[in-house]
Order: sequence, then structure tokens, then C-alpha cells
Amino acid sequence: MTEAGQATEAPRRRRAPRGQGEQLRGQMIEAVERLLVETGDEAAVTIRAVADAVGVTPPSVYLHFADKDEMLFAVCERNFAELDRVTQEAAAGSKDPLESLALRGRAYIRFGVEHPEQYRILFMGKPSRTPEAFDLERLGDAAAFGHLLEHVTACVQAGLIHGDPLQVSMVLWSGVHGLTSLLISKPEFPWPEVDVIADRLCRALLYGLAPRSSV
Repeated sequence: MTEAGQATEAPRRRRAPRGQGEQLRGQMIEAVERLLVETGDEAAVTIRAVADAVGVTPPSVYLHFADKDEMLFAVCERNFAELDRVTQEAAAGSKDPLESLALRGRAYIRFGVEHPEQYRILFMGKPSRTPEAFDLERLGDAAAFGHLLEHVTACVQAGLIHGDPLQVSMVLWSGVHGLTSLLISKPEFPWPEVDVIADRLCRALLYGLAPRSSV
């Protein structure tokens, strides 16, 4: 703090040498994530705040990101690459395909609740805020949708689930997304323990998708 009681800014750094642009961009992404985690509020993430955290000028940030939204989505995309790993790891916890699918859904919900601001930005924001470069394929990758579709396809082929694999995957994603969104947006509601309600939801979804002969 200065004598006037104002926080001091990080010392300005010189322009990054050629070849270090990606390193600087990575540092900016890390600064954005720190601000999200520390404040729990995306409003705290501004171009100036990120520039101060990294030790550059605001125009330097614009060399890497068109605006604040593009910067936030870059952070969320990197963060949600971890979601794919977490859900894959959870699914490997059972050799039973349906049990494994339920574990995958439960891990998805838990991950979203533990990363509320990132989830809100990526999946609960206005469509107009989504950067043009962030296409539907990248959104699906962020939601670990590809591996979910592979898992569902295997269950359909084995006769454990009835329906078109793509549509079934969309139903399952919609279900876990709905609960995740409610848990994030209405934290004051007297929810049961997250894993308990997540498990009940996933099992209810799978029960509804089972062939009639097995119900």
C-alpha cells in the first residue's frame, strides 16, 4: 500500500521479446483465473486489472484478446479441458457401463459446482457474449461431450439404453446441466448434499432411457 492508502500496481514490464507472446498470453489467462477464484465475480475481471496483475499496459492485453469476453472464454476453455479428464477418470471407476455413466454425470455436476464462475460464463451467459471464434465444436469439447457420446453409443449398441446416441447424449447433458445451473444460481435453496442429488438425477435419467423390457 502507498502512504495515501492506495494499492500499488505491479511494475510495468518491457515489451515481450519475439517468441514470448504466447508465454505472456498464458500469464494473462492465469491472472484472469486468479481474479475469478479470489473474487468469485467476473465483474472484477477488467482489462486494467489483468494488465496490472501481469505488469503490462492495457493496450498490451488487447494484442492478445479482442475484449474482456474473449479473455474470459479463453480461461474457461482451458479450465474445462480439466472437466473432460475428471469425467473420464470418474467413469473409469466402474466396469458396469450404466454405473460408469452415472459416475460421469455426477462428476460433471460436482465440477461445475466447484467452478461456478467459469461454468456460469461458459454455459449460462447470453449468446451475444460468446466470441465469434468460440464455435459450437469448441463448446462441445468444453462440455466433454465427445466422450459422453462415445460412452452412450457403446451403451446403445450393448442394448442397455434405447434411442439415438446423439439425442440420448443431449438429454443426459441437458439433465446434468440443468441441475448444475440450479445449484450455482440458487445456492441459498436447501439442497441435499451435492453428490446425493446428483446421483439421484443421473439414475433417474438412465432409468427413463432404459429399454422397456428392462424397466
